[in-house]
Amino acid sequence: MFGKVGLKGIHPLDGLAARTVVTVILVGGWALSHGTAARITSVPLRGWLFLAAEAFFATFAGDLAYYAAIKSGQVGPTVLVLSASPLITLWMGWQFMGETLSALKLLGAGFLIVGVILIGVASTT
Repeated sequence: MFGKVGLKGIHPLDGLAARTVVTVILVGGWALSHGTAARITSVPLRGWLFLAAEAFFATFAGDLAYYAAIKSGQVGPTVLVLSASPLITLWMGWQFMGETLSALKLLGAGFLIVGVILIGVASTT
């Protein structure tokens, strides 16, 4: 809701940039006040690469798509459809990290899929 109101009259990328500045200030202040800023230098290169990939896909691409969607559409359906992202995480955990897919996880995934389908049907009627 805050994002939808904040994006009024501005481009989604500008909104994402402004929100990112606020996030950097908050996280930077937290790290400095808790003495954890120095530990960033000890993150290994492999860690930086994977964190950079997550930053691109989750924060940049994902949030930019979210901002573009809420700017041009309704907030409720947009957020519900975006809440299906755990399906990708579930699949990637199983496919690439050897995590097990229990019956409860699959049931939850099924509920998400049904919910997204229902939202799609409801928005076309």
